[in-house]
Amino acid sequence: MRSLLAPLVVTLALAALCCCEKDPKDPAGSSSAASIKIKKEVANAFVKRQKRSSLYERYFEYYKSPMEQMHERCENYPPCDYLSDQIGFYTAYNRFFGRY
Repeated sequence: MRSLLAPLVVTLALAALCCCEKDPKDPAGSSSAASIKIKKEVANAFVKRQKRSSLYERYFEYYKSPMEQMHERCENYPPCDYLSDQIGFYTAYNRFFGRY
């Protein structure tokens, strides 16, 4: 039974390929450069960049908050980084760097 199963599967696969083959003269099946172009308006509809509108947002893009600076200082010091995973960031930071 198993010896007949493999040739049967191969025959069915070849039959499916022959039946589903596209006509080589069909222009819709070609993958030329002209077939993949889309209009500029359509492309820009889903690839829009979010623009920053206020100076407040630009300020915080360049300058980090004090808490973020503390996180980076702790992450750059391996013992503090390891301990922050164990007991929490704030406690680990205070243990290695003091209050501020």
